[in-house]
Amino acid sequence: MQNKLGKLFYTFSVLSVFSIMLTQNVGAQAPTAPDPLPLGFFVTSVGLGDGANLGGLEGADAHCQALAESVDAGDRDWRAYLSTQATDGAVAINAIDRIGQGPWGNAKGVAIAANIEALLYDNSNLRREHSLTENGDLVNSRAAGDAPNKHDALTGSQIVGTAYGAEEDMTCSNWTSNSEDGKARVGHIDRHRGAIPGSPWNSAHPSRGCSQENLQSSGGDGLFYCFAAD
Repeated sequence: MQNKLGKLFYTFSVLSVFSIMLTQNVGAQAPTAPDPLPLGFFVTSVGLGDGANLGGLEGADAHCQALAESVDAGDRDWRAYLSTQATDGAVAINAIDRIGQGPWGNAKGVAIAANIEALLYDNSNLRREHSLTENGDLVNSRAAGDAPNKHDALTGSQIVGTAYGAEEDMTCSNWTSNSEDGKARVGHIDRHRGAIPGSPWNSAHPSRGCSQENLQSSGGDGLFYCFAAD
């Protein structure tokens, strides 16, 4: 009888130790949620209201900085994701070269991309639910049926983030024109293209002109992307 009780006690002890070890091992391997990132990216909640005349890159950068300051993120160096094209007096500037190396988080702390490579093409987290304004708000989306649709973001850029050649203006005279003429290359904030999702966030189509009315009729409102470059 004592021998049987001893065996039972031994078996119970071994199982208890194994159970404790298993619990500790599972706890050690349990994934932890990543820490939220500081604000490093946003879509402008408002444009400058003068069509694609942003006051050039300087004016666009200043708008990014002011909006960032409004949400206590002005201690970072903010840049507009905009390219400019070569002119007689200046070389082209690529949007992708202006924004640092990442990582970038949105207003909710969600990573939209860890680095440049993760930002381009379809690699990034840039889509409607994560492409938020500095206030953490969604942008009116064609995909969601919002009215008015504001899903166009000014970029003047090709899908790889570089400027277009000088032969055809895609930047409304390097962000100084609000004319009915001209055009600006835009991306889709919600990455929506008609019935086919997946439109590039940074290079989807040209606008119908450079005025505020032209941008609105194209599906936008003069909004653009801002990145923390530091």
